[in-house]
Amino acid sequence: MKNIGFVISHKNNEQRRALLPDGLARVRHRRKVLIERGYGESVGHRDQDYLEMGARVVSRQEALGCEVIADVKLGDADYLGEVAPGRTLFGWAHAVQQTDFTEACIRGGHTVIAWEEINEDGRYIFHRNREVAGEAAILHGFRYSGRMPYDATVAILGNGQTAKGALRILHGLGATVDVYGRRHEALFRKKMFEYDVLVNCVMWDTARKDRVIYREDLKKMKPGTLIIDVSCDPELEIETSRPTTIDDPVYEVDGVVHYAVDNTPAMFPKTVSRILSAGISGMVDALAEGKMPKNLKPAVVIQEGRIMKDEILKFRQERGLYCG
Repeated sequence: MKNIGFVISHKNNEQRRALLPDGLARVRHRRKVLIERGYGESVGHRDQDYLEMGARVVSRQEALGCEVIADVKLGDADYLGEVAPGRTLFGWAHAVQQTDFTEACIRGGHTVIAWEEINEDGRYIFHRNREVAGEAAILHGFRYSGRMPYDATVAILGNGQTAKGALRILHGLGATVDVYGRRHEALFRKKMFEYDVLVNCVMWDTARKDRVIYREDLKKMKPGTLIIDVSCDPELEIETSRPTTIDDPVYEVDGVVHYAVDNTPAMFPKTVSRILSAGISGMVDALAEGKMPKNLKPAVVIQEGRIMKDEILKFRQERGLYCG
């Protein structure tokens, strides 16, 4: 049996939590769950609440000593140098884009189970988190547009779950919105200069060499145009995009404002933590028993230090990054 340590992410303003006390009701091996002290405070839960449900509350060092470590923003982990080799790491990894994290996992011989790869009967298990990402980015990002949504023309690139959330808020606040799906990229590139706000919600193919917005395009946009980059893929589909933080969310390039917060759902941690806990609680026993349920097998992106996904390997090889 393996212990599972639930640790607090140190990423800027990251307050989402993977497991709430009521989620432990679905867990048989509750004594194998080690919760870092203060874990639930950001979402209104005391350590005592976890203790009463049968979990153990421990120091951060003890949680990081577990065989399995669960971290909401795993790809931004700041502790990999402190953990023993051969751990199982469980959380949002984004191992293609998070190149330093991936190298550390390879060198440490770790296994990474990436939440972004977990599906249930073909649907992403945390699809509501993606919707909240779009909703939160609109609510936060529009503060830097100088306009109310009902006074703005908006283009959304992408038509998945993140775009669905963005569209819900924009329509509710009266914006004029056009949605461009994957097959409409050429049309988006032709029309994008007409809008006040551009919202990027596309799931980009990391093997692509082209972009959808180049730096030279910015000079053709209206002064003060706002790009809300929910996808936040540095050096990929938007040439001038780099991840920002909730505390410092925007920067300007050639008169165009860029909003690229890469953890927007963290601004609504109570809502999202309920979503996460409902899913994660059903996986805890299998992880404690060292089993790999059917829906988790495709989510193993690194196994004992070996890259398991072709897109990660190809991305690193093309850039001369360490591959093991």
